[in-house]
Amino acid sequence: MEFNNLKLAVTGSGGFVGTHLVSRLHGLGSEVIEIDRQKGFDILNFEQINTIGSFDILIHLAAKTFVPDSYENPRDFYLTNILGTLNVLELCRLRNARMIYASSYIYGIPLYLPIDESHPVRGFNPYSGSKIAGEQICERYHHDHGVKMTILRPFNIYGPNQNTKFLIPSIIAQAKKRKVTLKDPTPKRDLVYVDDVMEAYIKAIRYESNSLNIFNIGSGESYSVKAIVDEVLKNFDQDIKVLFTDEKRTNEIPDTKADITKAHEILGWSPAFSLSAGIKNCAEAENYS
Repeated sequence: MEFNNLKLAVTGSGGFVGTHLVSRLHGLGSEVIEIDRQKGFDILNFEQINTIGSFDILIHLAAKTFVPDSYENPRDFYLTNILGTLNVLELCRLRNARMIYASSYIYGIPLYLPIDESHPVRGFNPYSGSKIAGEQICERYHHDHGVKMTILRPFNIYGPNQNTKFLIPSIIAQAKKRKVTLKDPTPKRDLVYVDDVMEAYIKAIRYESNSLNIFNIGSGESYSVKAIVDEVLKNFDQDIKVLFTDEKRTNEIPDTKADITKAHEILGWSPAFSLSAGIKNCAEAENYS
């Protein structure tokens, strides 16, 4: 599949993942329609986005994602993540276009590790609940209306330019001030570098199937918060004080580890960045303060 022959639409093009993806797609010669409020398009306004012309594939990234905010503003999360998904699915139906849906970690406390795509999904906060509902609507549009569909379930994405609300940029920003304060050091996460996620989207764009397919996107490894802090601090010469308050988050997941066999065997995708290499790239970025 030649990317310079494809017209692609990307929702949330101004976000963390979206800016990386649009840059990558332009580099491959694709024409990209950016569906983002900064570009004058609100996915909650169907009449507005229905003015967009034809396209071949839509990558739906737009969503509210910061879990603590989902407890403070649950209606905003459900409205954006469910109605927004419904609207772009309808747009794909009308344009006879394929869709790639950016889901998330929706497995709850795992019954087993590593977690494959057959693991039961369980909402464990308003954000995950909204993404599960989004997947269900995707499945209905695929089965009822024939919208070609691929769902990617990234685990914990990190990389340069990410908001400092998230773990790794928060640690880096604090380390630059020589004091890091965090809550519980014990939860373990599967962290996947943003460039590896971009490669997963490229593979998903190239992959054509009439079936609905779901793929985990992760590193296949698991790291505790303390181990992540230790890895970040390797990139700093000065002494940095680290304090853990041991406060437990609501509905905390003790461990996550993706089984990425399916993505490897079907998409031909595997992560290329180690945690140390990815964190080094983040620490060298100038945007954390």
